[in-house]
Amino acid sequence: MNENEIEKKFSTGVVSATIWKNKGTDKEGKETEFRTITIDRRYQDKNEEWKSTSSMRINDLPKVVLVSNKAYEYLVLKDAE
Repeated sequence: MNENEIEKKFSTGVVSATIWKNKGTDKEGKETEFRTITIDRRYQDKNEEWKSTSSMRINDLPKVVLVSNKAYEYLVLKDAE
């Protein structure tokens, strides 16, 4: 059984990094917890509906770096506590 929940989200403009807390079982059947990160960009389609994509434009890359660094910093400092 896998459960996923959002733990933290970092956004700048339309680019965001989301940290997911995942729960599952390992090969021995023991419960385990791990974190994953998704990075996406929001945009409006031709009908002005908001959508999400993992494709980035060149001008999005500095924002990707920023939210990635924030996510990394959060996870490293959290583990240090």
